[in-house]
Amino acid sequence: MQPLYRSTAGRDQVRAMCRQRLNDWAALHTSTTVETSLGSTHLVEAGAGSTVCVYLPGTSFNAATSLPVLTALAERCRVVAVDLPGQPGLSDPARPQDEEPAFAAWINEVLGRVRTSGPGARVVVAGHSRGAAAAASASPDLVDRLVFVSPAGLIGVKVGVRVLAATLPWLVRPSERTAARLLAAMSGPGRRPHPDAVSWMAAVARHTRTSGAPGPLGRTALARWRGRDVIVLVGERDCFFPPDAVRRVAQDTMGAAVTVLPRTGHLAVDEVPSAIVDAVLAV
Repeated sequence: MQPLYRSTAGRDQVRAMCRQRLNDWAALHTSTTVETSLGSTHLVEAGAGSTVCVYLPGTSFNAATSLPVLTALAERCRVVAVDLPGQPGLSDPARPQDEEPAFAAWINEVLGRVRTSGPGARVVVAGHSRGAAAAASASPDLVDRLVFVSPAGLIGVKVGVRVLAATLPWLVRPSERTAARLLAAMSGPGRRPHPDAVSWMAAVARHTRTSGAPGPLGRTALARWRGRDVIVLVGERDCFFPPDAVRRVAQDTMGAAVTVLPRTGHLAVDEVPSAIVDAVLAV
């Protein structure tokens, strides 16, 4: 498997961008690195309360690029955002050969640490895209609620012509222009990507070898969540995971209802962060 970063200089630039964004974040927070079975894992913690949300970002994203949703969460609960190993960010860049069992062991280690640091807390795991697939690998006994957002892991990724036409120039000619075009294709109608997201995605294309979405998890892995507290959110205009297909699998394997977010694309955590907060804290 090819390494994540194209060069040492590129790795350093990406990590410097992450650190700078976290340094500039107005919310009071802590940043730590812990050792896990997938190497060093970076965690950012903010907020307080009897509910702790463990947030797992999607492909090519991390805590430092998830500040809109982390800010919204930190205002109402304790949030621990975790950079996925093998993705651009401040965790170990090595990508596991067999993701499903590797991330199952890893997320259980992370959750064990979170539960130890806040005994008695209600633990909600919220995963976006690839992060949802990692979240679904967790032991249900360690999770009080599971929130899927634009989830990978339920169905195979579907790539339409518009997204493909935006992805190829972004990979071949990385720039803020091609990054903005890709983010626009991933977003709901009429939504303009934030400049911070544009500069980040341009850096991702320049300095990393991006990974595709993970395939569907096995039916047994998903069926473990039947009867548990599971909430599934998907954008009405999600360009990778069509709502109807997500609904069928979520209901069939987990018995979970799906909420479709109107006029929202794949980047629901940036487009409608309040919807994620409501799902995490809903009674």
